[in-house]
Amino acid sequence: MECIVKFQVIYKNEEPKPLRGLLLMDNNTPPGPEQLIPMFKRLGYEVVTENPDDLTFKPVNPGADYIRLRVTELDTGEEVYREDANLRRILENLL
Repeated sequence: MECIVKFQVIYKNEEPKPLRGLLLMDNNTPPGPEQLIPMFKRLGYEVVTENPDDLTFKPVNPGADYIRLRVTELDTGEEVYREDANLRRILENLL
């Protein structure tokens, strides 16, 4: 199964840059950080997981020109994971 990973590269002093990556999955479960980190590495981003629930990653090298990678959508052709920032804020305030 193919999974198109849409993510943003967040820079220190610039606008976020939207990019895409492609993962080939063996099963129908959405990819987790353990599948995403090697994909980011192939794209030239050495990262570690910052928050696995939000699918955010921070650079291994503190001198990198970006401060974070954030997955915004996982498109498997079936169910689509999309980050809903407004809904997340509402739920965080309720909890």
